Amino acid sequence: MRCSAFIRIVVVLLTLLTTWYFAEKFYSNKVDMKSLRSMFDNKAEEAPRKKKVKFSCGNEKPCPDGYFAFQIISGAANVVGPSICFDNTIIMSSVKNNIGRGLNIALINASTGALIKTNAFDMYSGDVKPLLEFIKPVKDGTLVFVASYDDPGTKLNDEARSIFTDFGSSYAKKVRFRDGWIFVGGKGINAKSPFEQHIKNNKETNKYDGWPEVLEMEGCIPKKSN
Repeated sequence: MRCSAFIRIVVVLLTLLTTWYFAEKFYSNKVDMKSLRSMFDNKAEEAPRKKKVKFSCGNEKPCPDGYFAFQIISGAANVVGPSICFDNTIIMSSVKNNIGRGLNIALINASTGALIKTNAFDMYSGDVKPLLEFIKPVKDGTLVFVASYDDPGTKLNDEARSIFTDFGSSYAKKVRFRDGWIFVGGKGINAKSPFEQHIKNNKETNKYDGWPEVLEMEGCIPKKSN
C-alpha cells in the first residue's frame, strides 16, 4: 500500500512538473512573439510613408529658378495621341483636341514662356505646304516643340527637314515612315539641341504592330534673357 501510494505521488508530481514546464515554455514564447510584433508595429507606425513627389509637368526633378519645365510624349501607334506640357500647363493633347496624325508642333516665346501657337500637320496624306508656312516665319527666340503621331515622315521634304535642322535637330533628316520622333529646339540657338529622341520603325523591334514604342522626355529649358 505504502509503495503504491508513493508511486501515485511521484506520478502526480511528474505530471505537475511536466505541465508546468510546457506551459512556461509555450506562454513565454507567446509573450516574446507578441512583444516582437508590437515592436515592429510601433516601428512601422513611427516611420512616415515616403510619397513620390512630382514637380512641374509631373516631372521627377524640379527645375531651378530661371528655367521652364517641360514634358513631351509621342503618340502611341495610331491610337493614343501625343502630349506636350510646358511650365506646368498642357498645351497639346487629345483632351485639348488640338493634336493630329503626323507632326504636332507648338511655338513658345523663350523669354516669357507665352504660347504663340500650335498646329498639327498630316505627313502621310496631307500637303507639306501648310507645315512650311507654319515653320518658315518662326522668329529668333522661339522654342519649337515637335511630337510625332502615327507617321511623321512620309511627306516631310528636304526644305522642311533643313528648317528643323536649323532649329537644332540631329534627326530631322533621318525621320521616315512611322518613325517615332520628339524634339525641342529653337530659332537662333546655333547649336544641336540636347532635347531630342528618335526611334525607327522596324518590324523586328517594334513594340506595337507596325509602330515603335512611345517616346517620352522631360527636362528644364533656360529662359532666354532679353
